[in-house]
Amino acid sequence: MAEVDTTAGPVLGTRVPDDAELDTLRSWVPSQRWFPEKGTDAALDRVAVVDLPDPLDEAAVRVHLLALPSGAVLQVPTVRRAATGEDAGPAARPGVIAPLPGGVLVDGPHDPAFVRAWLAAAHDDGAAPTRTGVTKVVEGEQSNTSVLLPGADRPAILKVFRVVTLGPNPDVEVPLALARAGWAGVPRPLAWLPGGWERGDGSAAVGHLGVLSELVQGARDGFELACDHARAGTSFGDLAEDLGRTTAQMHRALRTAIPVAGTGHAHAPRNETERHTEVRRVVRTLRERAEAAAARVPEVAARAEAVHAAYDRLEALASVPPLQRVHGDYHLGQVLRSTDGDGGRWYVLDFEGEPQASADEKTRPDLALRDLAGMLRSLDYAAAVGEARDPAWLGDARDRLIAGYEHETGGAAVGLEVLLPALELDKALYEVVYESGNRPDWLPIPLAGVDRLLGHAR
Repeated sequence: MAEVDTTAGPVLGTRVPDDAELDTLRSWVPSQRWFPEKGTDAALDRVAVVDLPDPLDEAAVRVHLLALPSGAVLQVPTVRRAATGEDAGPAARPGVIAPLPGGVLVDGPHDPAFVRAWLAAAHDDGAAPTRTGVTKVVEGEQSNTSVLLPGADRPAILKVFRVVTLGPNPDVEVPLALARAGWAGVPRPLAWLPGGWERGDGSAAVGHLGVLSELVQGARDGFELACDHARAGTSFGDLAEDLGRTTAQMHRALRTAIPVAGTGHAHAPRNETERHTEVRRVVRTLRERAEAAAARVPEVAARAEAVHAAYDRLEALASVPPLQRVHGDYHLGQVLRSTDGDGGRWYVLDFEGEPQASADEKTRPDLALRDLAGMLRSLDYAAAVGEARDPAWLGDARDRLIAGYEHETGGAAVGLEVLLPALELDKALYEVVYESGNRPDWLPIPLAGVDRLLGHAR
């Protein structure tokens, strides 16, 4: 399909001298859940400020773009209002950052003036809501901030990207491409806002500041749903099988909506030499990632020989599936189950990829089975967190997920028997590294998965 430049016509930021607002933000930002460099004493420099006029002229709305030493650019929208009696005491206005002389500074997503100003400046397909109604910030998010607009004339959810990536954000480009290609398994983007600023070397930079998407009403988070089933001991099999089918549909839609550059289609024919080269490249990448994990975590180092032996099975593969655009960070927390229609359906969210990945890594073609492997690992976590008493609960959910994927592909999915376990092992090793550094109490979850997969490979 024809590409759409969703970064055209950005709202432009300008250089602004240091002021009291910047000093306040430098103290406030590092304590926020979405701050990407926790535990560091990172200095914040303001590269630009974007002014977003409030259509009702009730408040001053600004977007501060702050640079970290790493080069990451953070977005901090603020609303400055005159102080009132509401802004004092325990019942203060939600999202207050700090009082300022003659007023109060509010974190933008918590203030309706920001939402109004954002919608007025955004680009859309003519389907954005014209009346917002009451807004509500979603609690608990870590890397972005989302605002619910359930009472809008078209119910929606606004996601504010706290880390602004250069160029098109996959969470705008991919869902829009999928929706325009006719796939109904993704909430359609209704509006998006690109921002522009000048980099230190004088060159222009553009990146998405946020996206407004359809709100799937009455839906449940996939991880919470799976944990509830595990806790109650009720089968997740039917839902897992439907999720497998949805995953295969997503991959088919991605091949249509976003063909791999240079081939015209993700499944272009390849000769024998190219197929062998691809197999060797996949095996080499898996071994390198395993070695990096072993260098960081003793529990992986103790299993390194068995891990490499498991990857030996891949050497005999005649081919691996062609690379294509994938989700990139696929797990139960990235899907919603609606309750509408005949038993509801799954919706896929958050196509940004791994939070720590570079912009190139987030858009790089990959093996579609990586997404399926990620979902298998997520089922392991749901069984553990939900404290499933019967081991058969997890086995049934895993088998049904794969069965749904295989059924939707008509049995044409290449690599389910050998490649999929290897990719799941790779994901489990990544989880071991992550949990060892962030949630040591959860380390037994991925380690159990590693040991199960190594036992299966023998």
